[in-house]
Amino acid sequence: MSESPNTPLWVWGLLVAAVCGVSSAGALFQHVDAVPPLLRASWRLQLTSLVLAPFFIYQWRKQDGITKARMFERNTLLIITASGCALALHFGSWVASLDATSLTHSLLFVTAHPLIIIVGMALLSAFYIGYRQPSRLEILGAVVGFSGAAITLLDQGHQQGEHTVTLWGDALAFFGAIFVVGYIVSGRVLREWMPIFLYAFPVTLLASLLLIPASMAVEPEFTTFGVIGWTDAEFFPWFLALALIAGLLGHTGLNTCLRYISPLVVSTSVTLEPLLGSLIGWAFFGSGVPGKWTWVGGPILVVGVLLVIYGGVAIENTNNQTHSATGVE
Repeated sequence: MSESPNTPLWVWGLLVAAVCGVSSAGALFQHVDAVPPLLRASWRLQLTSLVLAPFFIYQWRKQDGITKARMFERNTLLIITASGCALALHFGSWVASLDATSLTHSLLFVTAHPLIIIVGMALLSAFYIGYRQPSRLEILGAVVGFSGAAITLLDQGHQQGEHTVTLWGDALAFFGAIFVVGYIVSGRVLREWMPIFLYAFPVTLLASLLLIPASMAVEPEFTTFGVIGWTDAEFFPWFLALALIAGLLGHTGLNTCLRYISPLVVSTSVTLEPLLGSLIGWAFFGSGVPGKWTWVGGPILVVGVLLVIYGGVAIENTNNQTHSATGVE
């Protein structure tokens, strides 16, 4: 739905709060870096699953038999599984990047997934006849975005707070962006008929469970903290904040806003995450100030993402006008 003069004022307030909530996750994750990253990601998703569970139960009880039966169809279960794996890989890579590079670099690279989608579209259109090719504006956006990313890499070795910019850390964040594309694509397929919490709860729970054996296998500190170490008084407030502020308020809030405001406005607002996240980290956790090349390349990367978003919306609007003109619905 597009925004209109009748859009309730509270929706705009929720949009601001949701974008700030999403943006706070990186700083909060980085603050509890005593916990190994894969386990940290699992804890966040475990607690988020608990927060989502009541909403899942509520929506499940409201569904008719057809929707409930469709939840257990083979294709549905396969897509949910794929989405859970993608979400686990996304969080695992991204949280690990927060330990290996600066907060700003991690946020810039992990939010670059629109650029990756354009590359994927270009590859698929080259091999599959009829698959939509990226528009000129989308291609321009990808070129601009990747150019900005390349410029930020000149800050390798720069110290931002207690973290140093590294190529490996930036690569981990970029992998996180690649993996989240799988989560987004799966969500678009299932959310055509599946209510938000019926999708979010099982995917989040599965991702949290997958990260446990991964942490056991590669993180020696796992035994020190344990599977549900987030229940410890030292960690509980921070992971509750991640679940409620970044998870429920942030992601669920953005989904709620989409009922009243156009996706273009919401997507554009989310591109502020690297800036807001860096400000939150600097103001509350002493994460430091980015290097000069990040100040140059970061905005260019964001502009590239915005061009991709606007290019996609332009294509969608053109297709909608064509369908209306031809009577195709």
